[in-house]
Amino acid sequence: MSSAPSSVLETEHREIVDSFESFVRRELVPLSADLPGTGDLPPADLRSYVRRRSAQLGFYAADHPEELGGAGMPFTAVVLLHHAAGRSGCPLAPYALAGSDGPSPLLRQGTPEQIERYLVPLVRGEATRCLALTEPNAGSDAFRLSSTATRRDDGSWVLRGRKTFVSNAGHADFALVIAEAKSGSGDGPTAFVVDMDHPRLRIGQRYDGMSGEELFELVLDDVELPGDAVVGGEAGIGSALAHGIDSLSRGRLVVAAMCNGIAEYALRLGVEYARERRAFGERIGAYQHVQEHLVTSRAETEAAKLLTLACARLVDGGVEAPENAALAKLTASETAVRVVDRALRVHGATGWVRGHPLEFLYRYVRMMTIIEGTSEIQKVIVARAMGLG
Repeated sequence: MSSAPSSVLETEHREIVDSFESFVRRELVPLSADLPGTGDLPPADLRSYVRRRSAQLGFYAADHPEELGGAGMPFTAVVLLHHAAGRSGCPLAPYALAGSDGPSPLLRQGTPEQIERYLVPLVRGEATRCLALTEPNAGSDAFRLSSTATRRDDGSWVLRGRKTFVSNAGHADFALVIAEAKSGSGDGPTAFVVDMDHPRLRIGQRYDGMSGEELFELVLDDVELPGDAVVGGEAGIGSALAHGIDSLSRGRLVVAAMCNGIAEYALRLGVEYARERRAFGERIGAYQHVQEHLVTSRAETEAAKLLTLACARLVDGGVEAPENAALAKLTASETAVRVVDRALRVHGATGWVRGHPLEFLYRYVRMMTIIEGTSEIQKVIVARAMGLG
């Protein structure tokens, strides 16, 4: 049996996946040739080009409506595209698909004016955003907010507080800021749209992740906003918790799909090396302990892929239970960590050397168990759904 993807993933939305993979090979792989082998973050202008080019071809925000610049595809197709990006091994491929810097809850909760001003440029790859949710004293418990939004008598707002570990803040055009609203018409976590060039919003400390990603602190120093800055308008006051969980579920499935692709890519590297590398007169793939690494990885990767696909199909069917996405993200991210580790074991020192794809993936994939909620948080979500908490 080959190490090709399972047949069920080959048949669904095959044409769009083939087209995307052709785009990656034809345009993105050559662009990646000059990137440093360390796997650090590609230059911002290159990421911007990839985003815009992918949007022109209909890949970037494929599940968004055509009238907004998307392709109107089902969410299952988006999951398969992220899977394909991960398994391509091309460091630019993930930037060709909307992630944390792309289209957002604005599609479902935004007012018509917010959709036109902010969402349309995102879908077209002409702008990026960041999500300012996490705070210094509230990581996994993200909605235990100390940042406040106070409503004035004239309907305007004043935001105060600090946000941390904000991805893409250094290059975003605007931020979605979650703060605890204090108003006469309602309280609770509320999402606001804030332009990054606002004079009272500033970037504080910068953090560099172990795989090259940039994270930032945002300081809300009496940020004054008009009343229409609330995502969803008046109905959006106090509703960010419910809407945030809904958005996180789709984000977690996208992360799961990317993890499955990464695991498949790492497995392919391991199989190819085991077929070629010889030791003690034999190809190392003939040794049982090497086979154990690779066969176990194959079984776990296939299971994670099918679970993620099943959850994506449920989303297209109208079922977006948070525990489904949590289970898929938990399974796929932890599987990817194990598969990359085993592939590195098969390679030995060759895979450990800086510049080898597995050396970078070993650093990169660990992040996947943290973003969009840690593995421990995913377990809490699933446990509660089981009636255990």
